[in-house]
Amino acid sequence: MSTTAKPGRRSAIRTLNKRILNPLMLLVAGRRHWYAAKLHHVGRRSGRPYTTPVVAEPVPGGFVVPLPYGSGVDWLRNVRAAGEAVIDLHGVPYAVDRPQVVPPAAVLPMVRPSRRRVWRRLGIERFLRLRAMGATVPRRRHPGAGPD
Repeated sequence: MSTTAKPGRRSAIRTLNKRILNPLMLLVAGRRHWYAAKLHHVGRRSGRPYTTPVVAEPVPGGFVVPLPYGSGVDWLRNVRAAGEAVIDLHGVPYAVDRPQVVPPAAVLPMVRPSRRRVWRRLGIERFLRLRAMGATVPRRRHPGAGPD
């Protein structure tokens, strides 16, 4: 969503997504044949584990996540504070770190043309770039997953 959209409308859509669509999306996000991923992160103040559905596009060395609601969303603030997270994409968990909010020019050349077209049409002005720390991680290593 472009930052030129009316703030009230953007806030209403964001609330709808957070309260209704995200819980439904979590039922299928991260699965093998689904486009959305699960982002596992830890609350910056509470220390509670959270899971948020996101679109995570694999790129060389990591992932790109579009930020249609800007860089002030809670899950992004949590990831930036922790400096790491886990992305479940197509049934495979990936440990990620070094979160950086970047402009489209820094990441759009790396993504598939179909994603690039959609993200440009949506007017997304910021993206999260994450470095993959390794190929995969055991499920128990998700942030906040508890003791081994």
